[in-house]
Amino acid sequence: MTVWKQVLRATAVALGVCLASSGGAQQRANAPSKAAAKYTKQAAAPDYQPGFDQHALDVIKAACDRLAAAKSMAFAAIVSYESPSRIGPPLIYSAKSEVLMQRPDKLRVITLGDGPRSEFYYDGKTMTAYSPAENLVAVAGAPPTIDGALKKAYDVGAIYFPFTDVLVADPYKDIADGLKIAFYIGQSTLVDDTTTDMVAYVTGDVFVQAWIGTEDKLPRRIYAVYLNDPARLRHVLALTHWELDPALPANAFVPSDTSGAAPIAFERPDAANASGLKPPPKKTKAANPQ
Repeated sequence: MTVWKQVLRATAVALGVCLASSGGAQQRANAPSKAAAKYTKQAAAPDYQPGFDQHALDVIKAACDRLAAAKSMAFAAIVSYESPSRIGPPLIYSAKSEVLMQRPDKLRVITLGDGPRSEFYYDGKTMTAYSPAENLVAVAGAPPTIDGALKKAYDVGAIYFPFTDVLVADPYKDIADGLKIAFYIGQSTLVDDTTTDMVAYVTGDVFVQAWIGTEDKLPRRIYAVYLNDPARLRHVLALTHWELDPALPANAFVPSDTSGAAPIAFERPDAANASGLKPPPKKTKAANPQ
């Protein structure tokens, strides 16, 4: 062994001893005293107590009030939901809906995306479900309000729209009747190119995180997990291209041409229980937040 190698080896050994001794000294120096440990334990943050954060409630209610005040609206909705695959991990399916609504009794939903196109029309007297690819049409009498038509469409034909809470006459009541927890998260600038307030809440058996426009008070993204779902599958709704109170022609709420379509009964199809397209579980009553 050369002298140079001996020097390097001796230096390395000495450095190792130095580091070990200094590390031990550092640990001893950093070790809290009994008094400090006691103080740290006493000063620890208390466990989180779920409840109603007033700021979160204010953000949610402002969004609901903005929607309820609109006499008409147009928006696009993309829903992505998970469904178990044959090997276990979930697959993600998506659908896009183009929505027109006019209170109190008109609705049109054109749904595109991963699957055949479907069209739904409600004009205050009848509701029509039309499948252009199969050239099938189903028509049924309908209640005189959008809320009633949405309920009948689901009860009779298993037609459910994940953005129902946006369309009903009193969106806040739909949320507040089963509200159990609500808290404010913070702000984001990454959703739909706008600044949003992020809130989370539990209504009924659904955990929801929502991104709501700070200035315009419009919901931009809604993330939901059903708490009674063992797999905790995720459902994400993106809402874009908002227009409130646009002028809409009367013929927008009737199909343009279904004269050649084969009529079928307006009833629940075999695929009525497809995962991801169910409404939230029935909400349980809770103390109404302020």
